[in-house]
Amino acid sequence: MVTVAPWATTTRIDMTMPDRLSLIQWLSPAFPTGGFAYSHGLEQAMAEGLRNADGVASWVADVLRHGGGWIDAVLLALVLRGEDADQLTDLARALASSAERLAETMDQGRAFATTVAALTGRSQPERPLPVAIGEAARHLALPAAEIIAHYLHAFAANLIAGATRFLPLGQVQAQAALARLHPLIATLARQAATAGRDRLEGCCFSADLAAMRHETLDVRIFRT
Repeated sequence: MVTVAPWATTTRIDMTMPDRLSLIQWLSPAFPTGGFAYSHGLEQAMAEGLRNADGVASWVADVLRHGGGWIDAVLLALVLRGEDADQLTDLARALASSAERLAETMDQGRAFATTVAALTGRSQPERPLPVAIGEAARHLALPAAEIIAHYLHAFAANLIAGATRFLPLGQVQAQAALARLHPLIATLARQAATAGRDRLEGCCFSADLAAMRHETLDVRIFRT
């Protein structure tokens, strides 16, 4: 007697699949936001001695927990929940810890909004990146925690990819470092999904100071 696997005979239709694929496309490195040009201050940290995969993963984890990653996640959650995007745009700009950080979120948000508006035909005002993504993702039938997790994963993946271009860091090492961040990303996404404005807090001084010092770095390959 031959046993046939259930997936071979039954097709389950996931009605959210097109929305999930749209989200994956928006957060893909191929989507034209120019994310590859930004290091969030990591280039400065690497120039000052951060030279290995464990150090990079730890640096990125701190930013996710306590810095721009967490703040972006909460802003994204608030937009998904229907809070006023104009107010959150002003708040996101005020929370930027340096000129480069402000340029980073505004430049990418502008590029994201322009492309999504062209693809969907919906008006997409220029916003900081997490606010712009939140406005677009309001139309997706996906849980907030899933959207936030994808955002944080793309955030972390972009930084680690940048480290592979700056350091003698192999692709396998880089992917292993990113994989180790998956549990943290999942936890932070669940927490941010229900967070209010009172959770918009950050304490990642080394990353903020690195971003400020990067403004005067003589030789650099990243814009931030």
